[in-house]
Amino acid sequence: MLAEQISIFIENKAGCLAEVTAILRDANVNIRALSLADTTDYGVLRLIVNDNDGAEKALRQEGFTVGKTPVLAVEVKDEPGGLNKVLDPLWENGVNVEYMYACANSKSDNAIMIFRLDDHDKAVDILQANGINIVNQEALKAL
Repeated sequence: MLAEQISIFIENKAGCLAEVTAILRDANVNIRALSLADTTDYGVLRLIVNDNDGAEKALRQEGFTVGKTPVLAVEVKDEPGGLNKVLDPLWENGVNVEYMYACANSKSDNAIMIFRLDDHDKAVDILQANGINIVNQEALKAL
């Protein structure tokens, strides 16, 4: 049920992000979603891609530190309050959102949000009980 994101630690300097995306391009890895958080010297690039193993291998060969993290991909209605239909039941049941970011969705009118939560198993149960569609890894790869 959970999806997997890759995280790459990159220097906060001109051209570093372009270097990572060029490595992925050359490895024929397609980026489905991304989030970039920075500090003064370094950043964390979080990606949903169509080929995690290929991305990890290509990036490690070029000296990048790569991690894999379980995340939850959730379909969100593209309407006012759509995100709250996901967030409210999580909040009401004590599940904390550590971070989130959006994912392109060419297969539907709905958005897909990627969540890192403090309790993914509990979140899955809550969201399913509220009729919220969870998007698996294979569906993300196919976007």
